[in-house]
Amino acid sequence: MIRSKSAKTPAKDAPNKDAAKKAAPAKAGKAPATKVSAGKSAGKKGIIAVAPPSFRRERALIKRGVWPVAGCDEAGRGPLAGPVVAAAVILDPDRIPRGIDDSKRLTAEERERLFDKICATAQVSVAVASPSRIDRDNILRASLWALKRAVVALPEAPRHVFVDGRDRLDTPCDCEAVIGGDGIVLSIAAASIVAKVTRDRLMSALAQDCPGYGFEQHKGYGVPEHLDALNRLGPTVHHRRFFAPVAAARAKHMPWTVEPVQDLFGVTEVQVQVETSVEVDAAANL
Repeated sequence: MIRSKSAKTPAKDAPNKDAAKKAAPAKAGKAPATKVSAGKSAGKKGIIAVAPPSFRRERALIKRGVWPVAGCDEAGRGPLAGPVVAAAVILDPDRIPRGIDDSKRLTAEERERLFDKICATAQVSVAVASPSRIDRDNILRASLWALKRAVVALPEAPRHVFVDGRDRLDTPCDCEAVIGGDGIVLSIAAASIVAKVTRDRLMSALAQDCPGYGFEQHKGYGVPEHLDALNRLGPTVHHRRFFAPVAAARAKHMPWTVEPVQDLFGVTEVQVQVETSVEVDAAANL
């Protein structure tokens, strides 16, 4: 029986057994890498669980007989224009709206919807610190002032207050500062929604009185469009005078409003001569 040479010689497209054996471990080793990359792509799509704020701390106080419990937060520390708006909220434990979260994690539509539900089911108060107060007191003090005013303005005086941040408020009741509280404590998250929606509405109203600045879009924050408008049009009465971009715009468009800074470190020639002579006399005595 005569075999064809073509039968002994493998076809060009036929798999090589030795090559397959060598390649097999490599392929097996690359399999986990495929899973890792899949996990990365899933992470890019936002499949990361973030725990929403809870009512746990409020319920712990209720069990101890401490009630009402309020949460408070502010909106508008960073913008170049507009007021700081603070809100205080006492949630009804039996009627807490679903979906409450840190206002920064919600869309504008979600905030508006939750704003109406919070105002319909909870005790709510709002206080505003104007740009003139911010200029006079600085942004931190003005914010704390507005937060305290919001707490005092609640329909029912709280016995405990949670406030977002590291600074406690000078309130008649106990006050607990919670860093990142708008993402941890449900009452603070509710207050963050009320403060944000209220301030956004105020800035949209200011946009009608100050056309060209785009307040209805950026809400007074220092985005490029706002900085460009400041450079072209100058600041308005709603801008915070001592924030650096606003101060620069004032110097350009209203230089007469910029007060000269006195040089407190200038040394006159007479003073230098006197000090020098004293040093020489002291050296001579030694």
